[in-house]
Amino acid sequence: MHGRLDLLDPLVCQIADDVLRIGPSKRPILMFLGDYVDRGLESKGVIDRILALRSQPAFEVRTLKGNHEEAMLNFLRDASAGPEWVEYGGAQTLVSYGVTAPKMRGDVADWERARKEFGERIPPAHLAFLTGLEMMVNVGDYLFVHAGLRPGIAIEDQDEHDLMWIRDDFLNEQKPFEKVVVHGHTPEEAPFLGACRIGVDTGAYATGVLTAVRLIGEDRTILQSKAPHLS
Repeated sequence: MHGRLDLLDPLVCQIADDVLRIGPSKRPILMFLGDYVDRGLESKGVIDRILALRSQPAFEVRTLKGNHEEAMLNFLRDASAGPEWVEYGGAQTLVSYGVTAPKMRGDVADWERARKEFGERIPPAHLAFLTGLEMMVNVGDYLFVHAGLRPGIAIEDQDEHDLMWIRDDFLNEQKPFEKVVVHGHTPEEAPFLGACRIGVDTGAYATGVLTAVRLIGEDRTILQSKAPHLS
């Protein structure tokens, strides 16, 4: 999502309409794969929206931790993480919470000022959300993670860094995993629906296309929200 509330809201409406049309026998699970923050302009709004969904009975909402949430938490703990964080979108997250990012990478005092101000401005519910994110969720034949799995390692032995950061070693693996892995993290031009993995990251912050996949048994259906200029 990367702060693209403008794409998340219509996609949630599509999903809700889809559920009403299908009328599932069980309460559907709405699974978020991480990277709620950074790059886009509405990181705070995205988290507010997910928290609101959690409070409603229509879905069981599950939320995974992405590498960008890890970077955000690192900065809240240690101001020295700030210069690297803003290189891939942290400045936009700070702005969404009303905090100005330092202009100079080496201004230690200003980074500590930003970290302290950020900690004061972030709502307790948002901090609880970030610290309570899950690393993986197993549902039936599917395993949901942010980035992927390390090939050759059992699910229960996977390293948290790999779950949030892995790319090529996972994407290039041809052998099936213990489950079909559903992931984001690595943008692709179109959703990838393979036998071993399903990738739904279509680079929303840059492309204006946010993607979801509806999974019922072996049925896989893509739902997408697109920026107005793409419609």
